[in-house]
Amino acid sequence: MFREMRRKAQQLNESECIEILENGSSGVLAVSGDDGYPYAVPLSYVFSDGKIYFHCAKNGHKLDGIRKDSKVSFCVIGRDNVIQSEFRTMYRSVIVFGRARILEDEREIFNSIMTLSKKYCFDIAEEKHLAEIERFKKALCMVEINIEHITGKKSKDD
Repeated sequence: MFREMRRKAQQLNESECIEILENGSSGVLAVSGDDGYPYAVPLSYVFSDGKIYFHCAKNGHKLDGIRKDSKVSFCVIGRDNVIQSEFRTMYRSVIVFGRARILEDEREIFNSIMTLSKKYCFDIAEEKHLAEIERFKKALCMVEINIEHITGKKSKDD
């Protein structure tokens, strides 16, 4: 179903892919957009329990795409170091293929936004996390990506 990587010597193993997902601060989500055009959008996310979670508004292009077709891809760049003197780049990246699900259960929504919030604001007291979540929860939508395939690639001499 999914293509094999052409340059197998540059393929990352699963634990290296997971490390990039765990440590990344942003990624690019691609969904089926309007009129057959792909729609890719950068966003903040959290990788937890083998799934990817992100938040968004309750309406918009990204959710329209997910509602039309739950198949998505998500890319995270773990390293992107340009070495000018050698005309090359040292890189590591991961692409996830999966199905997006708009969360509706209040407990799932709360748990996923709390996990996301703590990832980015880890030095903030829990009461402040709770206050922010309460403040924005009516406008907040949480989406879960169930991973079906994951692949990662690194530069040749990494």
